[in-house]
Amino acid sequence: MFYDLTVVQNSKMLKNLSAILDKGAAYAEQKKFDVRVLLNSRLAPDQFTLIRQVQIACDSAKLGAARLTDQVDSAPKHADDEVNLAQLQQRITDTIDYLASFKKADFDSAATVRVSQPRWEGKYLDGYEFLIQHVMPNVYFHITTSYAILRHNGVDVGKKDYLGALPYKS
Repeated sequence: MFYDLTVVQNSKMLKNLSAILDKGAAYAEQKKFDVRVLLNSRLAPDQFTLIRQVQIACDSAKLGAARLTDQVDSAPKHADDEVNLAQLQQRITDTIDYLASFKKADFDSAATVRVSQPRWEGKYLDGYEFLIQHVMPNVYFHITTSYAILRHNGVDVGKKDYLGALPYKS
């Protein structure tokens, strides 16, 4: 389960995010405005921009896997200095590539690992709680917010773009 959610599902959602960003770029080109208008958009004045939403979605996915497998030191480091679509797409690609480096066996003890962060002031979650109550909600929140920013600005994206291909059976 840990591998499937942390690697497989988060990679799929990041690919979906990449595709909706491409739709945003196509929309900007069609309407003849600079795509940076979308990248710097937000839904509310006190909310992060689309750029920051993408950065945090990537960080949540990569650091979730890294913390669950006790490999935080090997996680890619990003300076959070992306300013254009190509840089954001590269960050998504780098994150997906990093997730692909994990094997199922890397998550063998993930359920019982203790995960903490400096802002948690010495408190921790076990791996299961961390995955279900922190990693997955954060990845989905920031991808959903990215989707909503684009949709709010007129980009023709829908639920199928967000969900991506589903493994239907006949």
